[in-house]
Amino acid sequence: MTTTRRLGRSGIEVSAIGMGCWAIGGPLWDGEQPLGWGEVDDDESIRTIHRALDLGATLFDTSSNYGAGHSERVLGRALAGRRDRAVIATKFGYPTDEATRQATGEDASPAYARRSLEDSLRRLGTDYIDLYQLHLNGLPVPAALDLVGTLEDLVGQGKIRAYGWSTDDPGSARAFAAAGPHCTAIQHDQSVLRDNAAMLAVCDEFDLASLNRGPLAMGLLTAKYQGTPAARGGDDVRGIAPEWLPWFSGGVPRAEWADRVARVRAVLTADGRTLAQGALGWLLARSERTLPIPGCRTVAQAEENLGTLAYGPLPDAAFAEVERLLAELRGAPAHA
Repeated sequence: MTTTRRLGRSGIEVSAIGMGCWAIGGPLWDGEQPLGWGEVDDDESIRTIHRALDLGATLFDTSSNYGAGHSERVLGRALAGRRDRAVIATKFGYPTDEATRQATGEDASPAYARRSLEDSLRRLGTDYIDLYQLHLNGLPVPAALDLVGTLEDLVGQGKIRAYGWSTDDPGSARAFAAAGPHCTAIQHDQSVLRDNAAMLAVCDEFDLASLNRGPLAMGLLTAKYQGTPAARGGDDVRGIAPEWLPWFSGGVPRAEWADRVARVRAVLTADGRTLAQGALGWLLARSERTLPIPGCRTVAQAEENLGTLAYGPLPDAAFAEVERLLAELRGAPAHA
């Protein structure tokens, strides 16, 4: 069974499922609004990364602003002596104050892209980044295109191997990919609950990898939210959900999304998978370009998520049945 995929036109081979490193960054704030996942145990995070490596994960996705740089530091510690086993993806665009763990706005300037890269390299303890991603989802296309020359120069210097954009807008992705020869990936929201068929079409058109953020809908597509779950804490982004996070309200799943999960749970788990493994298997079946990057904070989570590789993509019949059930809820045709 194939457990690796190609990172777009870069040709870099990565594990078909990676590890998202937002949660291991710990707290981050925008004033009183939490942007992190609460307190975290760094030693457990390092054990989790090591276990992920042992289970075949090679793709690790982080960002300069996760925990105001703390995620990169922890990942760097975990990969010390193991750098050659990992493909590191990080992002830039959201400056932070490391001392206060506060977000300090946005910066899309070429000068900041270079400065942020140097800071990321230092925190990660490496001299190159495999995939350097623009993090500003809604940045106007002209501002994004102003960065292409700088990013191509960084490729030429050997400081990055390739670059991409974390955006949910297919038009933006198309323009960026057309302008940048070493643009190789688009990171976008993608899960069994929320598909982006237009973005997958752009990835096909330009031979890009589709890095799937939110593949488990921030935990909604896991067993922890079956029954009556406890509310998330006040330092957890799910506890005081910002406008862009639709899954939760008051720290618990919104009823309409919980109902959708309940509708497809039996099909996703029919061949012995857990709910999370079924949701990740759906993504692997959705397109040959998808690379889910579920977040992990514990060894057990890494073992469950990467256990999906043993099952592979969801079988054709199960995928079709999930699509039929969700199409009924959407009032729209299922995907071909």
